[in-house]
Amino acid sequence: MALPPEVCIRGAGIVGRALALLLARERVRVALVTPAASPAHEDVRAYALNAASRGLLESLRAWPDAAHATAVHEMRVHGDEGGRVQFSAAQQKVEALAWIVDVPALERQLADAVRFQPQIEVVTAPVDAPLTVVCEGKASATREALGVRYDVTRYPQHAIAARLEASEPHGGVAHQWFNDQGEVLALLPLGMGPDNTVAAEGGARAVALVWSVDQFRAPDLLALDADAFNAAVSEASHGALGALRLISERASWPLQRAMADRWTGRFADGRAWALAGDAAHTVHPLAGQGLNLGLADAMALARVIKERDYWRGVGDARLLRRYERMRRAEVLSMSLATDGLQQLFTHRTDPLPALRNWGMRGFDRSASIKHWIARQAMGLR
Repeated sequence: MALPPEVCIRGAGIVGRALALLLARERVRVALVTPAASPAHEDVRAYALNAASRGLLESLRAWPDAAHATAVHEMRVHGDEGGRVQFSAAQQKVEALAWIVDVPALERQLADAVRFQPQIEVVTAPVDAPLTVVCEGKASATREALGVRYDVTRYPQHAIAARLEASEPHGGVAHQWFNDQGEVLALLPLGMGPDNTVAAEGGARAVALVWSVDQFRAPDLLALDADAFNAAVSEASHGALGALRLISERASWPLQRAMADRWTGRFADGRAWALAGDAAHTVHPLAGQGLNLGLADAMALARVIKERDYWRGVGDARLLRRYERMRRAEVLSMSLATDGLQQLFTHRTDPLPALRNWGMRGFDRSASIKHWIARQAMGLR
């Protein structure tokens, strides 16, 4: 890069790379800090991405192919005492409610797009720039060094992720079960077979597991052999997809919701900084909105920089405050909503179980409210 960078992005995850590509498209010079490669390991994560996120990634030519981005045509949410809510793409008159995207495939697409963008210089250490954007994730060392308070509420739960193959085709249906212990199990449809090929004729059977379980139960589940783990998941999912077979390693991490008390500010030398993605906020994964929120951060920050007055620099304080105002309210709303749902199913004292399942059934019959909620989740506001 002949001229010095205007923006330095610390963190080359999905949000950091997407932001770099968005800025480069507007002819903003970007230095993208990519740490040294860590030892390779199997990444079993899959993200539920909404229409807004898909539109962003398609515009950056970073949307994975059909083998790695599976459309969700229907979502079935099950309560602990017969409560049920069902969402349908056909009812919403959309192509899909969401897409379940394979994380490694998405990361490869973004890395390829970055490689062919001359406005982006990949560096191994931070460089000085008028604006530094911190996209280092929830354990960000830069955020900590800046003295930003990261208000964390830790859930007494860990998430377990894995890939399984079902004996029955999933039909593009995502399932989610809440139990009276506050645990949440989701089986999300995937288009890949166990050998990472597109599913054969007869229907896709691979699913991504995201299971939020009690923190003291998680080690026991991870220690089970494959057959015993398959049986535990089948029991928790009430056999909805028939027999399940583990086809990947298992991963686990502690759950939390968090929010930074400041999203923008100044270094001691006057240069500006901003937070985005998990460095600014995390939410419970039960609604599958974590990465959607992070990509929305990237879109909002790129937008205020693109639309700035010609005489304002990229680190202008007014621009950054506008970005923070745009994003904080939406993130807080989603954080409170997911936390409220998790807390609702944690309490077992009568009459709460009957009331929450009665509420689910009533919500399922309320077409207008369901439509509004579905549009919000899809990013179609």
